[in-house]
Amino acid sequence: MAGSVNKAIVIGNLGRDPEIRHNNAGERIATLSVATSDTWRDKVTGERKERTEWHRVVIFNDALAGVAEKFLQKGSTVYLEGALQTRKWTDSAGVERYTTEVVLQRYGGTLTLLGGRNDGGSYPPPADSPDDYGRTSSRDGGFDQDARGNPIPKQSFDLNDDIPF
Repeated sequence: MAGSVNKAIVIGNLGRDPEIRHNNAGERIATLSVATSDTWRDKVTGERKERTEWHRVVIFNDALAGVAEKFLQKGSTVYLEGALQTRKWTDSAGVERYTTEVVLQRYGGTLTLLGGRNDGGSYPPPADSPDDYGRTSSRDGGFDQDARGNPIPKQSFDLNDDIPF
């Protein structure tokens, strides 16, 4: 079928820490359990209701699996893009079972960390904490020096300037 698309987008919270294993080549494979929830009000009773769906996510990209291993933990909020795949397997009792997973292959998958209950991060960063480039933060949230102590000019934006449209 020409023009078909198999793309799954999930935004949710991890139900447990990522499981990391390695393939024969030594590359990491991460397995995530991600929860998404729908909430609504019952029309008859007015009661708030919630339904949670659990999604099994498998990451075959070594770099993304490394990010998951290092930065994700139970409660983290993530944005994932991958493809749905169903695989058949036989359990210990000899019964054939099927599992549908969101798979992030070596190429074409996306993992974005959105924060969450246990991410430990805050924005703006606390004063005197280094950013991703080794710069430290001043009390007003602007970065004023790099890792070597060299001054970095602060940027200011005039929000009262004329907009040309």
